[in-house]
Amino acid sequence: MNTNRPAERCPLVFVVDDDTELLAMLDQYLTRHGMEAMTAASADEALRRLPRRRPDLMVLDLMLPGTDGLTALRRLRADGDDLPVIVLTGRDEDIDRILGLEMGADDYLGKPFNPRELLARIQAVLRRRGGLPGGTPVVDGERIAIGGALLDSASRTLIRGGVTQALSTADFALLQALIGHAGRPLTRERLIELTRGSADADCTERAIDVRVLRLRRLIEDNPQLPRLIQTVRGIGYVYVPASV
Repeated sequence: MNTNRPAERCPLVFVVDDDTELLAMLDQYLTRHGMEAMTAASADEALRRLPRRRPDLMVLDLMLPGTDGLTALRRLRADGDDLPVIVLTGRDEDIDRILGLEMGADDYLGKPFNPRELLARIQAVLRRRGGLPGGTPVVDGERIAIGGALLDSASRTLIRGGVTQALSTADFALLQALIGHAGRPLTRERLIELTRGSADADCTERAIDVRVLRLRRLIEDNPQLPRLIQTVRGIGYVYVPASV
């Protein structure tokens, strides 16, 4: 009897950073922990190589020579690419973290960092993705009316006024969590658990706020006076269907 089974494919992580020593260290570290790594020292190189080999996730430094990480991320999202991205920032660069999240990053990590923490964040994003390669549509997805927009779960896009907007993995997960608990206020901690599987509130509660603001701009008629994703003072947020 043939007991050979096809080996499961290791997740492919694309690390983009101009620190060659860091690239070498992460290449070895990720490989030791059951992942495959490929590396690039510039955003231009990374963008050239993406069409040739599709990773499951990108780790992208924001402070890169030439084309910076924010510009590269903006290009990806403008092209409708929902590749999961974790951005690397300096410890004190709060504005870069916020801008990275607004551009559609799935998570961020400040430098210097422990590689174990980066690994945990990579695994959390991949779990949220469901183990699928980046860009793979959800099988048997459905379309859900959200106010004047239409959420296509299969392609992870929002359609509003004839315009299709790709959602990042984090935004899609947050919107699904809110819709799945319609009418029930959710704390930020609970939203973190539902979308990331982590209660690291010190570094992610603010990210939840940023993502809510971004979703409101996509689905609300007036993001300044939201009716679908409402703030529950002292608690968090609640999704209120348009018919309520």
